[in-house]
Order: sequence, then structure tokens, then C-alpha cells
Amino acid sequence: MKVSRLQAPGSSSRLALLCAVAMLPSVGASAQRPSSIEAEVAAVYAQADTLYRDLHQHPELSGREQQTAARLAGGLRELGFEVTTGVGGTGVVGVLKNGPGPTVMLRTELDALPVTESTGLPYASVVRTKDDTGADVGVMHACGHDVHMAAWMSTARIMVADRSRWSGTLVVVGQPAEELIAGAKKMLADGLLTRFPRPDFALAVHDDARLPAGVVGYHAGPILTNADSVDITIFGRGGHGARPEATVDPVVIAARIVLALQTIVSRENSPFDPAVITVGTIHGGTKNNIIPDSVKLQLTVRSFTQPVRERLLAAIRRNVKAEAAAADAPREPLIELVEGANALVNDPALTERVKDALVRELGPSVKDAPPEMASEDFAEFHGAGVPALMLRIGAVPPAKYEAAMKGGAPLPSLHSAQFAPDREPTIKAAIAAEVIALRTLMPKTR
Repeated sequence: MKVSRLQAPGSSSRLALLCAVAMLPSVGASAQRPSSIEAEVAAVYAQADTLYRDLHQHPELSGREQQTAARLAGGLRELGFEVTTGVGGTGVVGVLKNGPGPTVMLRTELDALPVTESTGLPYASVVRTKDDTGADVGVMHACGHDVHMAAWMSTARIMVADRSRWSGTLVVVGQPAEELIAGAKKMLADGLLTRFPRPDFALAVHDDARLPAGVVGYHAGPILTNADSVDITIFGRGGHGARPEATVDPVVIAARIVLALQTIVSRENSPFDPAVITVGTIHGGTKNNIIPDSVKLQLTVRSFTQPVRERLLAAIRRNVKAEAAAADAPREPLIELVEGANALVNDPALTERVKDALVRELGPSVKDAPPEMASEDFAEFHGAGVPALMLRIGAVPPAKYEAAMKGGAPLPSLHSAQFAPDREPTIKAAIAAEVIALRTLMPKTR
């Protein structure tokens, strides 16, 4: 993730100030203009922490979030939301009406990843299950969705507790299968925008493994990329490894393809148009002295704009077919676009409006966080015509962040088995950011 550093390396006093702001019962009011947000966040934090630990210890894979969904639905019902479950699979929708005004959607993700946790935390996940292929896998909230859910529920709690501060309709959405880039589409297809009040705005937060805990990041315009998953099957003619002249070796063709693909970004794409082509897997063969009949490659392709996206995919097809033809392969390669996500664009006017409110309340802990090459299906709501904003929440323990900036141990990324957010300042900052954003977009009419 490419994000701006929030201070020059070595500025320990600056970093300590920012993170101390997030660790206080206050998440950031100035001395000149005290705010109630600190006390409100402090009042709900114990419940948020309990929920976070429970969710972290009981993660569920994408599309299987039954217990997670039930836990969140039960919490919303206790708060007085009108709750609907089973939306787009295991999705949860809660609606709370509080007089006239805008409708705002606040979304969280429900799913975890097939990762075996190695953080050593006392509440670490030890869950194991079978994935969709039948393989035995560990399960972990390695992307921080447990942080998002804990903050989401606490934000709902604060909004219910003081309805005098806002007016409108709050729609809270627990979305399944984000990690498969499938849940948002399924919820939309199941009537999310027609069966329930259609939102005027959509909000979400995501923890950030490269920002110190407590920092709130924003950015107007594109912030996350188009992401396309491409499966390629290379066909050869197998035979004995000692007689390659009697074969067409798909392993060699695949190796040439991997190298050829690297030149698409470096030689066919403008350096001012960010793009990534990564070959994530290569599978082929069963034994060292057998040349296989086929080899399969799996790619991820990232871009910010549709013209670049189309150009990359066309270049992949051209290069793959050319390498196979050059080797006199018996069949043309099979090239399949198996899944894709669209770029996430933060609505500029919405971003500016929320940013101004965040800066007023949280001060220097609010920073512009530039775009990154990751992807998220929250983009589907923007694509459906709802102005959307995703905020970033720093999650790195300050001491570890400072050490990494000085050349120390690299920070574990999202999806790492060692990713462990600094939970208190991270959750507190997420709650504060969500509440401030919601109250800004649903001001009380007088």
C-alpha cells in the first residue's frame, strides 16, 4: 500500500503526539473546542473490545459467515434497529429511522481469510476448516474485518444513544464475501437498494497496515484499483523428460509467458498510469522426468482506469497466444477472466465535506492517504450510483511503525499471518471517524 508518511522518519515526538491523541478517551478534540466524541467512544469501548476479541477468535470464511452475521444481527436488534438477515447470502441490513433527512449507509465486511494465524496473541484464532476445494486451512481475520465490525457496532450504539445529534435514516450493512469480490454484487442483486431505503451516501472504513494506529486517512477520487483475475491454461504435448524433442513443453512456454508479461507494464504502459501484472501461481507436471500436457497460470491485474484495464488484458491475450504459437503448441491457450472488481472512487464532494468535519474534530491525526493498488468491492455501491467514501484507519503500533521507518523489521501487511492491529487506538479512531461522518451527513434539523 502506497501511503504518504505522516511525518519525516525519526520524528518521534510528532508520531507520539498523533498516537497519544488516538489513545486518549478523546480521539482528538482540541483544547479550544472540546467535543463529546471522546467520552462517547470511551463509553462504548469495553463492549467494542469484547466483540472484537470474540470475532477474532471465531472467524468464518467468505460465504460462510452464519455465526458472525447472527452475532451482529442480534446486537442490532437489541439496539432497536429493524433487522433483515440473509441478504445476498449471509448479509445483514439494519435500518434506524430518526426523523426527516438523508439516508446514509454504513458498511462493514463479515468474512475472514484462509490464513493460519501466527501472531501469538492470547486471543489468536485457532480455527481450522475445509475450504471450497476440500483443503484443510486455518482461518484468521488477517484483513481487519473484525476491527471494522467492532467499530461498526459501537458506532450504531452511539447513534442510538443520542438521537438529538442527527436526523435521517441510518442503514447499517454487514456484507459477506468481500474477500471473494462477490458479496456487494450479491447484496445489490438481492435488492439492497430497492428493498431498503436507498442511501444518499455510502460510508466504510478500512484499517491500514502502513499507518500508525489512530491516524485517519482520506483521499478524494480513485483510491483502489480495478482488479482482474486471469486464469491461463497452456497446452503442450507431453512425454519423457529425456526426449524433449518429441514434445511441446508447456513449462517452457509458461516460463516465456511470465517473462513476456513483465514487459507489458514496463514497455507498453505509460509510467503515469499505475498498473500491475502479477503471476501468482504456476501449476504443471507430476514428476521430474515427465513433461506435462498442460500448465496453468493465475494472474492478478491491477489498474485505475478503464482504458488501461482494457489495454492490459488485450496485451496479456496477445502475448500468451504469441508465445504458444512460437512454440508450435497443439492448441491455442485458454485465457479466462474469472473475477473482477472495479476501481473504488471516493466522491470528491463527499470526501471534502467529511474531511473538513474530521479535521475540526480530530485535528492533526487526519491525513491525506494516497491511492494504492489493492481493491475492494465497496466500489460496487459507487458503481450503482451511490456517492461513496472509504476512510483509512491506521493500525500499526507506534513503536513498531517508528522502528520500521528507521530501517527496522518490515511491518506485516494485511493478509499476513502476523498482522495484529493495535486494537484500542485503531478501534477508537474508527468509531470516532464513523460517528463524525454520519452526524456530518445527517445534521439535526431545527
